[in-house]
Amino acid sequence: MNHSTGSQPGLRERKREATRRRIAAEAARLATERGVAGVTTEEIAEAAEVSRATVFRYFDTKETAIAEGFSTPWVDGMLKTLADQPADLGPMEALTATFRLLGQLVDRSVHDLVIEQARIVRESPSLQAWIASAYLRDEELVADVIADRLASTDPLDPRPRLAGAIAMAAIRVGLDQWLAGDGEEDLAVLFERLVSGVQLREYGDR
Repeated sequence: MNHSTGSQPGLRERKREATRRRIAAEAARLATERGVAGVTTEEIAEAAEVSRATVFRYFDTKETAIAEGFSTPWVDGMLKTLADQPADLGPMEALTATFRLLGQLVDRSVHDLVIEQARIVRESPSLQAWIASAYLRDEELVADVIADRLASTDPLDPRPRLAGAIAMAAIRVGLDQWLAGDGEEDLAVLFERLVSGVQLREYGDR
């Protein structure tokens, strides 16, 4: 999945991406309705209107498709919201503002869906592993957006990757804390508390 600000993908790549997203979205929808064990690869393929072989062309297992389907909408929203923050905000200030907005969205519109998907993940050790793998990929996507704000010319500058890791850790920790309280706390406040105050100094500073 390419959220980079570089050259635009060609038609063939866009079609492949659309197919991948459709498979992942249907896998997530079916798993949310039935649980991971209640969904087969064949059913995912039928819902996405592709062959079983096509599903395996994009995903090693049904769990990888479900994990991507669970995580992609949130990461897409985070990346767009992050990119839309005012240019004069530093990277961590932009992340803080982004998480504040995302937390408000979850509290308003998809509260029950987030809780149900989190329950499904907790009950499936294999899905937990694939979600963790998806988070590592998502760190790189956040790093791509953050790199533009840092305007660093040093290819070894670790700050974009560090910011990406902080962002995904904040999501994991914030959601865990929110779910432990049965979704009663203000998720926007939890997210903001986790990332506010974190600073990325100039690379090379001591």
